[in-house]
Amino acid sequence: MNRYDEFALEEALRIREVFPDTRIDALSVGPERAARTVERALAMGADEGIHILLGDDRYRMPRETAALIAAYAAGEGYDLILAGVMAEDDMQGQVGPMVAALLDYPWSTAVMSQKLAPNDRRIDVERELEGGRREALALALPALLTVQSGINRPRYPALSHVLRARSQPLVTIDEKAIVPPEAWESVVCLEEPAPATSCTFLSGSAPEKAEQLVRRLREKAFL
Repeated sequence: MNRYDEFALEEALRIREVFPDTRIDALSVGPERAARTVERALAMGADEGIHILLGDDRYRMPRETAALIAAYAAGEGYDLILAGVMAEDDMQGQVGPMVAALLDYPWSTAVMSQKLAPNDRRIDVERELEGGRREALALALPALLTVQSGINRPRYPALSHVLRARSQPLVTIDEKAIVPPEAWESVVCLEEPAPATSCTFLSGSAPEKAEQLVRRLREKAFL
């Protein structure tokens, strides 16, 4: 599981501890292996696991992923959607806000704290800004938050939840059952950065290696 999503799930679990009638659905979009991520969410304490199954490993742009999530969420009437602030691989941070835009939900990113007021249909949040500053917002429910690391400390799965996760079937939805959005962009290429440093192995006897090392250190002006 993406560690940012772990913080989001933990925050949902803490909300349920304050408001016991809360139901937590954990959703992931991905190929078959993504089911393990949903199962881990169940093991941490989520009530239901939803897997939108992709037919292949082709990279999906954020808008495609957001459209799949929004299509499911639109029929569920969620009061609050929590997501990690970004994925650890592409670090785009776009899926959460795009889901909010498609659902016409108010939203906030990089949330560091939240206080839910369900009777007032409101959630008060603080989000992280550059330089350690904080911005306070009040959002009307339903809303979407992307959660920053440091908001909490994710718990270890309890044994009872782990056993339940092993037997509880997931709600699996084939992506073909959802009308895909028109493609707006595509990945042209993906390149690895050139190595920033190099390494040299010294050969010979111990005295010879020592002499080579001293010479190189003097060349670099370290001695």
